[in-house]
Amino acid sequence: MTSRMTPGTGHAALLALPAVLPIVVVLAVSLVAAALQSLGLMPFIGPPQLSGDAWTGDVQTLVRSGLASVYIASISTVLSLAVGFVLAAYVLTMPRMGRLVETLSAATIPIPHLIGAGAIGLLLSDSGFLDRLLGMPDSFPALVAGPGFLAVIAEYAWKESAFVALVVLGSISRSVGDLCDAAATLGATAGQRILRVVLPLAVPSLAISAVIVFVYTLGSYEAAWLLGPVSPEPLPVRAVRLFGSVDLAARPQAMATALVTVAVSAVAILAVVFLLRRFRSLR
Repeated sequence: MTSRMTPGTGHAALLALPAVLPIVVVLAVSLVAAALQSLGLMPFIGPPQLSGDAWTGDVQTLVRSGLASVYIASISTVLSLAVGFVLAAYVLTMPRMGRLVETLSAATIPIPHLIGAGAIGLLLSDSGFLDRLLGMPDSFPALVAGPGFLAVIAEYAWKESAFVALVVLGSISRSVGDLCDAAATLGATAGQRILRVVLPLAVPSLAISAVIVFVYTLGSYEAAWLLGPVSPEPLPVRAVRLFGSVDLAARPQAMATALVTVAVSAVAILAVVFLLRRFRSLR
């Protein structure tokens, strides 16, 4: 059996090793330390003692936090992909106005999520800007700190859609122009060019963007803490609260919560890698 790794691939891997190796070492040490702390083998106070209380003491709350985080990350990712792809398709099909849209989208990326969350809070809260603009003081829906994490999802979808659009544009902008021109010459409409030319080319970049957005929103703390309800707590909010608690005995629970977040993120990454390989093998 011959190896699939070409000399160029091996050389590229060696060049990337100095940058990748420190990241892997730091990540591995951090995960091992978190695991030991969650099991009571690296306590902040007292002697080490193996215990699974951090994992089994409040399973119901941990599961609710995990489901809330997956819900927020999933909806935010789907909305980001949909809006980001529409933005990218508009930029590709409307070159003049598309430049303005691309510039405005790129301008939102450097804005920190904390500032974005504050802006969304001022926009969507009761007695906020949108409430006053629509004149609904008594019937405005509870978008901030209400059920459904709607304000949190809106903030993530707004911020990450620009990221998705720029990733798609960077990956297919050079190759899609000639293909769209050829399709237009054959009589394809704008909608057909988007669905049959732009979308198939954008699938790999959309998949990569999806896993990045999902993992980021799953572990992001600011928007969920500022705009979300008190209960259920998403995983990052619960982990930060427990880690900052005056009760040092809550630190193992914080580490267990963080490790659950890492585990869910790893499953999402492996699933996207598997799907991308299947997609490439079918082409």
